[in-house]
Amino acid sequence: MVLTYKKAGVDISKIKKSQAAIGKLIESTHKLQKMVKITQGFGHYAGIVEIPGGKLLATHTDGVGTKVVIANMMKKYNTIGIDCIAMNVNDIICIGATPISFVDYIAANKNDQQIFKKIVEGLVIGAKKSAVPIVGGETAIMPDVIEGPGFAFDLAGMVVGLVSKKDMILGNKISSGDIIIGAESSGIHSNGYSLARKALLSKYSVKDKIKGIGVLGDALLTPTEIYVKPILEIIQKCRITGLAHITGGAFTKLTRLKKIGYDINALPKTPPIMELIEGQGVKLEEMYKTFNMGVGFCVIARKDQGERIKAIFKKYRVASQEIGQIIPKKGVFINSSKIA
Repeated sequence: MVLTYKKAGVDISKIKKSQAAIGKLIESTHKLQKMVKITQGFGHYAGIVEIPGGKLLATHTDGVGTKVVIANMMKKYNTIGIDCIAMNVNDIICIGATPISFVDYIAANKNDQQIFKKIVEGLVIGAKKSAVPIVGGETAIMPDVIEGPGFAFDLAGMVVGLVSKKDMILGNKISSGDIIIGAESSGIHSNGYSLARKALLSKYSVKDKIKGIGVLGDALLTPTEIYVKPILEIIQKCRITGLAHITGGAFTKLTRLKKIGYDINALPKTPPIMELIEGQGVKLEEMYKTFNMGVGFCVIARKDQGERIKAIFKKYRVASQEIGQIIPKKGVFINSSKIA
């Protein structure tokens, strides 16, 4: 049987249509506050408002998706908070913003002090790695909304960042001939878990030990890499035209930067966990549309900036390589096949 994200319950094309409809409604609120000016609204990696004094304030919210299901199955809760921080801060840096504060939201079916403590331990680890203070949060006990055997929960957060007009990066300056540098992912990160679970858990248990992967549940819970420190240094020292966090929709997400051509032809070796998923009946094209395939973050820059960018990633112990180029022909191409 051929497995797809759609068959796993997540239809990306329909989600994009829903998002477009929501965006039109959201836009109607943009002039409600006279003290601020909306510089960048719905649809990019973060919303931006200009506040008194000429400063730009960026905001973004995100969660960890159905990765929480794996945390419950493994009874391991001390890393999922790292993912929550990562999914937020990795997005907000894509417009050039420095994350300055974070709040979290935990919704659960019941109160469990020890589990909540473990979740927050992960949040603190992620906050320290990205140098963003956690300034508040909310814990909601909602047994009629959050259901599941034993303990069940959802985890999300919101990050606020600051960026100056001169440092703002929206992708509009991307041009043909620019290069794409891909920074290594730590694993699946926090997207595509509905498909990953459907593909893997029909054959394996989370406790199974698999050659080249280790305990499956531990591999699936590997925390999302946090790219804040290297990216902020790259922004300061290199000529950057675009930044992309490779999350939901994987490489198709590049098109939100600019409608141009993204020719990706030199990806790193596919991580074993993703080879295992593909081996359960997921077509390669679907993999490129769903999973990061070993690249968690993309930096688009002028051709002469490549070595400097890779050197900064290396300084922070993040492997990177040139994975492609910008071309005039519109779309996202993986090894010459168009996926978006």
